[in-house]
Amino acid sequence: MSDFMVINEQPQTVRRQIVRIDEELCNGCGACVAPCAEGAIVMVDGKAKVVREELCDGAGFCIGVCPTGALTIEVREAAPFDEEAAEAEMENRGKVYIQQTCHLCGAGEDSRVLLPCRTAGASQWVCTRCIPRLIHG
Repeated sequence: MSDFMVINEQPQTVRRQIVRIDEELCNGCGACVAPCAEGAIVMVDGKAKVVREELCDGAGFCIGVCPTGALTIEVREAAPFDEEAAEAEMENRGKVYIQQTCHLCGAGEDSRVLLPCRTAGASQWVCTRCIPRLIHG
């Protein structure tokens, strides 16, 4: 038995959903960076990159904002999502999860459940109370 602690050990990988960015399709617009509240996606040399796999939760809120279709979700071996690291990264950047509002009524996520949607070529949010308005016009 050793009396020292191993530092910088590589995290074990697991099979899970994670964002994949096709560098050839990425036009460098950076639209995917803001929806990634955890900070997994950053711009590097004019292209979006997932720089820390453990920060990507695989939810894919970034996908709908990409104008070129460069982002997809894939299932592969990756570092497990680390919620504590994601929270620490947001705190280091002085951010909290992005406060979103329903594009129809303006309700925020503090009072209603919000779902991502696409309308008129833009990524928006809609609350569960306004979904019938979308369905029935």
